[in-house]
Amino acid sequence: MHGEYKVPGGKLVAVDVEVDGGILTSASVSGDFFLEPDEALAVIERALVGQPDTTRASELAASIDAALAAAEADGELPGGATMVGFDAESVAIAVRRALGHATGWHDHSFELIHEAPQTAAFNAALDQVLTEELAAGRRGPTLRFWEWVEPAVVIGSFQSLRNEVDPEGAARHGVTVVRRISGGGAMFMEAGNCITFALVVPASLVDGLTFEQSYAFLNDWVLGALADVGVKATISGLNDIASPAGKLAGSAQKRLAGGAVLHHVTMAYDIDADKMLEVLRIGREKLSDKGTTSANKRVDPVRSQTGMPREQVIEAFKESFRARYRTVDSTLTPAELERAQELVATKFADPESTARVP
Repeated sequence: MHGEYKVPGGKLVAVDVEVDGGILTSASVSGDFFLEPDEALAVIERALVGQPDTTRASELAASIDAALAAAEADGELPGGATMVGFDAESVAIAVRRALGHATGWHDHSFELIHEAPQTAAFNAALDQVLTEELAAGRRGPTLRFWEWVEPAVVIGSFQSLRNEVDPEGAARHGVTVVRRISGGGAMFMEAGNCITFALVVPASLVDGLTFEQSYAFLNDWVLGALADVGVKATISGLNDIASPAGKLAGSAQKRLAGGAVLHHVTMAYDIDADKMLEVLRIGREKLSDKGTTSANKRVDPVRSQTGMPREQVIEAFKESFRARYRTVDSTLTPAELERAQELVATKFADPESTARVP
């Protein structure tokens, strides 16, 4: 059985394993990573043999780390092992994929949805609906681009409404406030100034990854898409995407018990930073780890770096995703639209629900 895992920003790890009676009886690790000394590879492989085939990735990684430490202490690896471009966790993830507990991008066919503008509340509801549909087995993995009709602030599931939004500024600019199901920070969104998309995937795709690692993993294709339009970008902190000139995007996640993950990204295209500051309350504590005292300077829009119309950037992103993964164009079903409408009325456009964290 063969499994592979490409470390975001790192190297490819491949593992071939054999199993007998629910126990790993052999393991061969390969890839384009760097490892010193050579003898460390045998130690890593030895740590995998004898493990039950149900062992979690964190436990496999701990076994590898313990084996390397023991080999150093025993003099088998004087000076220890140096792993570059990969680590014990990446080996463990590749093992889980080989055993069929985890999946890779190429194990799935993705549905791509990009439909007519809706309200921000309806878009937030659709994110929940599509995630629930995947968890129920009624829809496959899906990438959906938002289009919306009104200026909005979409706040994180756990944010305080009064701490994040200035009600006078919101009223002055006709801004709708919506609370989404994922955590993270507030997003100021006008119809033409952001690029927003939601990726709904099975939990198996991020099996073995920590929450922190899953952000980088699910954002990796976005870095490639940005590179395709001439923007050099990297992962910044837990969930941000940045260029040398400043922050480009933020992402957030929600995981459902049924085994589905919602990962969405909002990217600044041509943001009105002055208006944003009249609507959002961005305090000094929020900026304390960003290396700047001005929220205006935190965001560097895609338009200034590409010179491309927003629609053209979105089409380029779609093509970049299609080039990487098996993708088919899709649409929302009547049942999904009906369920989203129900959620708008009972949750996403309900003032009490929006203010549930006052």
